[in-house]
Amino acid sequence: MSSCSSCSEVSMVLVVSLFVTSLMAMTASAGNFYQDFDITFGGERAKILNGGQLLTLNLDKFSGSGFKSKNEYLFGRIDMQIKLVSGNSAGTVTAYYLSSEGPTHDEIDFEFLGNLSGDPYTLHTNVFSQGKGNREQQFHLWFDPTKAFHTYSIVWNSQRIIFLVDNIPIRVFNNLETIGVPFPKSQPMRIYSSLWNADDWATRGGLVKTDWTQAPFTASYRNFQASTTSTNSLTEQSAWQTQGLDAAGRNRLRWVQQKFMVYNYCSDLKRFPQGLPTECRRSRF
Repeated sequence: MSSCSSCSEVSMVLVVSLFVTSLMAMTASAGNFYQDFDITFGGERAKILNGGQLLTLNLDKFSGSGFKSKNEYLFGRIDMQIKLVSGNSAGTVTAYYLSSEGPTHDEIDFEFLGNLSGDPYTLHTNVFSQGKGNREQQFHLWFDPTKAFHTYSIVWNSQRIIFLVDNIPIRVFNNLETIGVPFPKSQPMRIYSSLWNADDWATRGGLVKTDWTQAPFTASYRNFQASTTSTNSLTEQSAWQTQGLDAAGRNRLRWVQQKFMVYNYCSDLKRFPQGLPTECRRSRF
């Protein structure tokens, strides 16, 4: 009897232990800005609020501000809800991106280029591999990104990179190493974000300058989540690891690119008179 009782107690402990471990695996990806990020510059212009659930960046005439993740990531899905600078945001840039370090760094970029009140933001995307970028695609959004929080996501696996806005794909960069196109796959990257003045180029090529009477400018962040190999249990297969686009996803991508894309390097024949980059000659999906 005592041995059976002991076995029962051990089984119960194992069940509870497995439950706690599973719960930790599920919650490890839910972000807290105190735990997950460090302020990189700007001092008090960067604030973590609400017990680590909200972060704000501010820009004034003297400085912008920024933060970076404590952890590095090699593949995963990164989600962040952002509410951009409202009103006359001309000259400002809110950058949100993954990057490694060094002269041959890899990078996956979202940059939000401010504009005059009433004019749309430009969402600038780029992919760097082994230090080489020049793969810009730019979009206007189908909503006002200053009125509420919206989710901006990067899915990065060994086959492709997918940029998503509110879970709608806006861009796909496929792994085409088989035809000689470098792909980010071996350098772990941190998450970075910053709010800074770029009025020498950001708005209409630098023609519109920052109106400092509107300062401070503020961007807000919440609901950071990271799903990576380190946040998944050993037996868990996450969707991001093989994620691509199904028929509905391809239709949404076409809708965005047909209606809201304002620049595509793969269409810029003047920029590449010797011929478009290799990846531009292959299917975008």
